[in-house]
Amino acid sequence: MKNDERDESSRGEEREASESEAVKNEAESDAASESEGASDAENEAESDAPASDEKAAAGENKAPSSDRSAQKSAWNPRPVVTPRVGYALSVLTALLYFLAFPGTAARPFAFVAFFAFVPWLYAIRGQTPRMALKMSWLMMFVGASCGFYWLVNMLEVFSGFPLPLCVLFAAILNVYQSGRMAVTGWLYGRATERGWPHAPVFIAAFVAGELVYPLLFPWYAGVTMHDWPIMMQVADLGGPFAVSVMLMGSNLAIAELIEVYRRMPANRVTMAVGFAVPVIAALYGKIRMSSIDAKVANAEKIRVGMVQPYNDLFNRRDALRTHLDMTKELQKKEPVDLVVWSEAPLGRAFSEERYKQMVKFDVTGKLGVPSIVGALLVRQPDRTKDPTAKRDFFNVALMADEKGNIIGRYDKQFLLMFGEYLPFGDVFPIMYKWSPNSSKFTPGTSFAPLEWKGHRISTMICYEDILPSFVNKLVAAGDPDLFVNLTNDTWFGNTTEPWIHLALAKFRSIEHRLYLIRVTNSGVSAIVDPNGRVTVHGGVYTKESIIGEARFLRERTVYSRIGDAPWWTLSLLVGIAAFRKRKGTNAARS
Repeated sequence: MKNDERDESSRGEEREASESEAVKNEAESDAASESEGASDAENEAESDAPASDEKAAAGENKAPSSDRSAQKSAWNPRPVVTPRVGYALSVLTALLYFLAFPGTAARPFAFVAFFAFVPWLYAIRGQTPRMALKMSWLMMFVGASCGFYWLVNMLEVFSGFPLPLCVLFAAILNVYQSGRMAVTGWLYGRATERGWPHAPVFIAAFVAGELVYPLLFPWYAGVTMHDWPIMMQVADLGGPFAVSVMLMGSNLAIAELIEVYRRMPANRVTMAVGFAVPVIAALYGKIRMSSIDAKVANAEKIRVGMVQPYNDLFNRRDALRTHLDMTKELQKKEPVDLVVWSEAPLGRAFSEERYKQMVKFDVTGKLGVPSIVGALLVRQPDRTKDPTAKRDFFNVALMADEKGNIIGRYDKQFLLMFGEYLPFGDVFPIMYKWSPNSSKFTPGTSFAPLEWKGHRISTMICYEDILPSFVNKLVAAGDPDLFVNLTNDTWFGNTTEPWIHLALAKFRSIEHRLYLIRVTNSGVSAIVDPNGRVTVHGGVYTKESIIGEARFLRERTVYSRIGDAPWWTLSLLVGIAAFRKRKGTNAARS
């Protein structure tokens, strides 16, 4: 570092050299103050300055002065802040991210997402991969613990475990889910220390974390824009990842702008591109929304009645009667073309062998209107072949015509962990005795849509509507002109989870330019138009019937055609960069 400063002085840049020396002295002073009780942080700091860096610095001294622009474009290879400050900045980002995250019908802090990640960027800047991983993990753990506090309630309701144990399980789950951002931090640290440019590396690492890392409850940074439709429209080009990239570009640009203000080396190209991307996204959004609105105006209409009964989760005895009564009352208000019920409201499981006749007799034959209803089916095992065989349960959506005849069936494929199955429950069956409220369902395999009057309706059950890659498969297989989602979010209690669920689901409408009819047991039931706007919705933990209008539309988007292929490519490239040194650089740390 001192060699660098003498070199800067020899070029006549005394001002930059003196400021760099001041920053260095301040960092050294902070590091000295935490020498007690912070051995891990000191070890990380020591690993940032091996002999190879000194050789690299010596090599830089031989570089001609005309290389100043290249030097300014380089992301500082040494930490800007001490580990203690880095952890604090990471926590600050977590709190800002939580502030921007959906949690109510409308939250006015979405704009915070455009700069929420700047403190974290400074925290991991120049850090070793290990330290960047730890700071990133802490950031996401704090954010997840705030945003997903309702996990405790879900675990308590379904498992029957005591509250302290549920808190422990929720913490463990949040530790795991936070690994997504840890992957991002580690990839960023590895690739930048090998000489790859920080801005593209950061974008690619962020995408890789969101795309590759498996989560129990998937979410994306782009969901912060859920109440700002004009900024969401790029999702029809690249799904939620495109919106996340737009936000990260803004954060990078602001970080570079701060460097300019501090009179430190900054990449003005990154700054220009980062600020331009949200503007371009907004212009694209305005143009695209106008185009889609024009197509919607000429599309076939359908009046939809949605029944939100607010039935108790474990008392389904009166559920069917409630649905039937509310449907009759709804039809008295206004004739509808289609009635949609929520997930599994029929109170009991029907035999798979005779479900068409049984459901018509007990349910759909009494409605007098075409309907989509949730149901549970049971398949009896052949115990002549296996005396220990158990029954298979299926969570399904059934399509019925106006006479009540069952004309279509969709089986839920993505089962909810702890609610519909227990991890390793097949290997250790005793786990179901320990968790008596957990069910054991069999996943479906067909992506075929429900067909009705020449239309193709792709159906999702529960949280399948927040899985972009899964919905891509539904669209590819069925070429639908309408989405329907049946959900029961009662198990999460009266929390922010229903609003988060709806916010995530909105993106499916934009990605494929289809209306989404979303009906839940306890809220939030809603209709979302192809531009991601909620045209009508109910409340949370309310009993109500909702009537709204949807339209049949078929619009093949870029995202529906190519899916996540570009993002997988980007993730692969950053993975390679994490293990391969860039040619012409000699600043990699071991």
